[in-house]
Amino acid sequence: MQRILITGGAGFIGSNLALAIQDRFPSASLVLLDDFRSGHFSNLEGYQGDLCAERLGKVDFKGLLGDQRMDVVFHLASITDTTEHDQFLQLNHNVEDFRHLLKWACEDQTPVVYASSAATYGQTDDIMTESKVPSPQNVYAFSKVQMDNLASQYARQFPAWKLVGLKFFNVYGPREAHKGAASSMIYQLYRQMRNGQRPRIFHDGEQRRDFIHVEDVVEACLGAAALASSGVYNIGSGVASSFHQVIEALNKAMGLQYVPEYIPNPYAFYQAFTQAEIIQARNAFQYQPRMTLQDGVKQYVDWLDSAS
Repeated sequence: MQRILITGGAGFIGSNLALAIQDRFPSASLVLLDDFRSGHFSNLEGYQGDLCAERLGKVDFKGLLGDQRMDVVFHLASITDTTEHDQFLQLNHNVEDFRHLLKWACEDQTPVVYASSAATYGQTDDIMTESKVPSPQNVYAFSKVQMDNLASQYARQFPAWKLVGLKFFNVYGPREAHKGAASSMIYQLYRQMRNGQRPRIFHDGEQRRDFIHVEDVVEACLGAAALASSGVYNIGSGVASSFHQVIEALNKAMGLQYVPEYIPNPYAFYQAFTQAEIIQARNAFQYQPRMTLQDGVKQYVDWLDSAS
């Protein structure tokens, strides 16, 4: 893996992946692509590779890369704000830009690892398995379902071509602050508590989410790149933690003793429960998340405190 393209390379997951690859594979040739809609230059402090500032759907890949063949493409570019309800905008950026990428990558059957989402599963009280029928409840989730459908169509048409979708659950960790209101709940609660405020959560705080540290997501991306065939895999911790447990972990990491302030949930669609079944990813590429919620929050708090 010496020639690598990362779309959304200045974003949250993309920048963490880019810097990890640069550190782990110093001789690799890295090209990042980002339109900076939801990315930020500060995420790439220390990055030494190439970067193209352009919207994915408008990129002339042959003009950008010439005859250079990529060993793998990590497609992480997306509108990541789940509260963006403009249907054309979500679908045009998320689906049509993906289609543009696949049309180019198809020519050499360049392996593609792309970001899907746990949002495709919708509202359920059950552990989420990859075989579950999608039930998107907003246009963001619908766009991710369409991306999965598109990748599946290409994979059936070209069985030797490797297209791997990763359904990310609730990712948190360094380099997400630029996302603002779309950043993780853990980051937002940290900011409130560091500002001397009680952490605000939706009533009654027993909602449970599968929180996964971005370092584990990076490992999943690299593991998926080594697969020999196409597939779609859940990438979570495999554990559902309540909002109360998140606050408990933050209090412990920050040396505080805040009790939550409960507020009404304003969202018509809200996943009150997410939990990934991760057996398929474990069997396929030895995926094993290393960060417990407590360890991940502690590391993240230390990183945020040192960066401030």
